[in-house]
Amino acid sequence: MQTKTMEGLIGARTNMEMLNTPFRVFKEARRKGDTAMMERAMGYMSEFHEDAYEYKEVADEGMKEDVEETRKIAEEQREEMIQNRKEEREEQQKKLEEERKENKGDKIVDTVEISEDGKVLLKENTQTADADADGTDVETDASAKPKADLEPVFYSSAGEVKQLENTGVDVSVSV
Repeated sequence: MQTKTMEGLIGARTNMEMLNTPFRVFKEARRKGDTAMMERAMGYMSEFHEDAYEYKEVADEGMKEDVEETRKIAEEQREEMIQNRKEEREEQQKKLEEERKENKGDKIVDTVEISEDGKVLLKENTQTADADADGTDVETDASAKPKADLEPVFYSSAGEVKQLENTGVDVSVSV
């Protein structure tokens, strides 16, 4: 809140409270029938009333300045956010360009990282597949192939098995 706003609000409130004193004097003079005292009290009341409205105008000016200042701050913040977003996009574009350069032409390379939990599961599954291949731990169906000999299967968006031809796509998995 600006100084003008505070000054205006406090001044207007003080002058409105000060109106009570001459108003009481006016009422007392009216009961007594003293018109001269009533006129003086009305003069004081008029002065305090005018001062209160002057302070109200000061408060209104201060509030307008507060609004303008708030708008300026909001616009600056908005511009800063836009600039930050532009910088982030530029960084992402640079990273994408670097990755494309690293991919050596037409080949698309995806990198997969396996978490520690995934590594443990992989080790367990590998041990199970070895046991299945030996035929010692698990009963096997005569038509079933060992898990280690299975080819990867790809599915279409309709859920059908799809045979892929060599598209020049390499997948790099680091464990």
